[in-house]
Amino acid sequence: MPFTLDSTLADLLENSAAKEVLAEKAPELAGHPMLAFVKSMTLRSLLRIPQVAQFGITESQVEKALAEINARLQ
Repeated sequence: MPFTLDSTLADLLENSAAKEVLAEKAPELAGHPMLAFVKSMTLRSLLRIPQVAQFGITESQVEKALAEINARLQ
């Protein structure tokens, strides 16, 4: 099943291909102190958090990363 904006961050982190792409695109994510608190949130929900916007992360960027992840799953 492909990953979407409705996938949780935990779903992505449990998948080796997705985790690899996340490490490439957002290396600071793994060590972020809030990671444990937001893992159960969907990517769509995370994009609504003002602090995420401060990092310049856009829905378009997340969709491109998801496309890359999904391509690696095939």
